[in-house]
Amino acid sequence: MTLEILTHPALHPLKHGFFTRKGGASSGLFAGLNCGRGSSDQKEIVAINRARVAAALGLPPERLATVNQTHSDKVVTLTGSEDLDAVARTEADAIVTTVPGLAIAVLTADCQPILFADPDAGVIAAAHAGWRGALDGILQATVGAMRDAGARDIRAVIGPCISQRAYEVSEDFMDRFLIEDEGYARFFSGGPNGRPMFDLPGFGLATLRELGVDAEWIGHCTYSDAARFFSYRRATHEGAADYGRLISAITL
Repeated sequence: MTLEILTHPALHPLKHGFFTRKGGASSGLFAGLNCGRGSSDQKEIVAINRARVAAALGLPPERLATVNQTHSDKVVTLTGSEDLDAVARTEADAIVTTVPGLAIAVLTADCQPILFADPDAGVIAAAHAGWRGALDGILQATVGAMRDAGARDIRAVIGPCISQRAYEVSEDFMDRFLIEDEGYARFFSGGPNGRPMFDLPGFGLATLRELGVDAEWIGHCTYSDAARFFSYRRATHEGAADYGRLISAITL
């Protein structure tokens, strides 16, 4: 099966992709394109999947950079001299670079994968933004690092992530946001079980647009489409032992 790669006009002409689970070598729980080294999938199979992603972007596998994601507000800026194996162990949730021929990527399974670009300035970024990272400032930190690298006209696309209709949360969860800003109430609605439903991509879009970024959401819900996307929440609800990780990448 061939890879399925979702793209968005806002990021053209740069090579990029929000890769679905289709076209990978993994099987079982991870069937498809599982690119998560932190999963219990076979390491050799994950390496094959990541190599397929790099090849789809026209690069060798050793030019695909990721970090050790921890739901933080930490950003790594790559200058081209780094050991990417060491970068992969670095705790961060976004990567910024101006280096051609280097693909930067994030892994997700319900959280927002966000790809950024200022093609004219030659600056790109990839960020992993779950609710915690988004609330703690990962988007602000990413945009700040891009501007430090010379970006001025930044575009961003939020890839497949969990949508509001599938994201039931607790009152305590909602309170964390309202303590920060009562206006954040607009990102919550009442759910069928009387509990709040959180609009993660809506929160991401609003944050990015307030930062002066031209932002869009690609519109796919990871929880609701098991054939195309891995989902941590769906795996939890199904009692699965583990789950695959989607990859989203961009290169100059």
